Amino acid sequence: MAKHYDTLEARDPAQREAALMAALPGQVARAQQAAPAFAEILRGVDAQAVTSRAALAQLPVTRKHELLERQQAARVRDASDPFGGFSAIGWRGLLRGSGARRVYQSPGPIYEPEGHAADYWRSARAFGAAGFEAGDLVHNCFSYHLTPGAWIMEAGAQALGCTVFPGGVGNTEQQLAAIADLQPVAYAGTPSFLKILLEKAEESGVRLSFTKALVSGEAFPPSLRDWLAGRGITGYQCYATADVGLIAYETQAREGLVLDEGVILEIVRPGTGIPVPEGEVGEVVVTVLNPDYPLIRFGTGDLSAVLPGTCPTGRTNTRIRGWMGRADQTTKVRGMFVHPGQVAEIIKRFPEVGRARLVVTGEMANDAMTLKVETLGDGPAELAERIGQVIRDVTKLRGEVELVRPDSLPNDGKVIEDARSYK
Repeated sequence: MAKHYDTLEARDPAQREAALMAALPGQVARAQQAAPAFAEILRGVDAQAVTSRAALAQLPVTRKHELLERQQAARVRDASDPFGGFSAIGWRGLLRGSGARRVYQSPGPIYEPEGHAADYWRSARAFGAAGFEAGDLVHNCFSYHLTPGAWIMEAGAQALGCTVFPGGVGNTEQQLAAIADLQPVAYAGTPSFLKILLEKAEESGVRLSFTKALVSGEAFPPSLRDWLAGRGITGYQCYATADVGLIAYETQAREGLVLDEGVILEIVRPGTGIPVPEGEVGEVVVTVLNPDYPLIRFGTGDLSAVLPGTCPTGRTNTRIRGWMGRADQTTKVRGMFVHPGQVAEIIKRFPEVGRARLVVTGEMANDAMTLKVETLGDGPAELAERIGQVIRDVTKLRGEVELVRPDSLPNDGKVIEDARSYK
């Protein structure tokens, strides 16, 4: 097994939890004081009282579309705050703090700041778990253009003591020539581009020098992992976003992804801020202890679930199953959008109801909705009728109600299932 990056990875879980909860009030206060958007979102919140997961769960979830909307509004007003009030730092005196080292643009466009902290995105831990070592030459094939992907990986590799070749994306022939000249042992980038490089090299009868890889940005199925292994490359994946950096990383145990030490994770029911029971699929919500970009309860929009137990490598932090799809299941039914939050609003009114799943069927222009709800079935006819009325009140659409047994709905994080035929 690879050695741990530091002693934090093997600490007692209770000690880790105590440290995270002790740091949480300061992070909430930082957001309120230095990030105007959070001053508004968290207005009236006593930061010093947010010392537990239960208290954290009472705060609003902020999702990516809200970052975009606030940034767009700020740019229309006067462009004085390009980060929409979410960043605690800026540049040239535009905002507060010592200033950002870089500014990035992600699709939207959404602009993200990078502060001056070493390994700002905390990706070194993922490189260490993937077997990278000081002195390795890393061929970095994430994009250096606009988005932070390449910089997230470069900072982590350098913090580990690696040297980085900034390959970027595309220019396959040039990339292969550089690999032939420099003989890097390690690759960072998307798994699909690594596959392209390998296939292109094989066409010329060349074997690349890579023996290890850290991939991200796409699904990394076991079939591709095994395909790489057959060509002498041991690949691992990590889960990171442009907003918060590293969230979790794979280890040699190949059992889910282990959380980064600076991340407070919640898995919530899509469309809500309500944490789900351990093992149930829901949306990944994170609070990262970053004073420069203090995102509190940031909804990633990604689905995952907590795995029970700890990693066989000795890392004691929580594990997740990895990326399992997107949480935003907004669907248009008979010309009107139906949101996961509306399903949550419906079932919130019925304490006797457990999980629910809205299934949309039929052919286009002939939609039908059925809300399947888990219940013990007390007064089924009357309960179904009452739920049906609330469906009409909340969505302005008619929908059937089907009462099902507890734990009979799939555990896949879906709140809305679009089962229509588009033929």
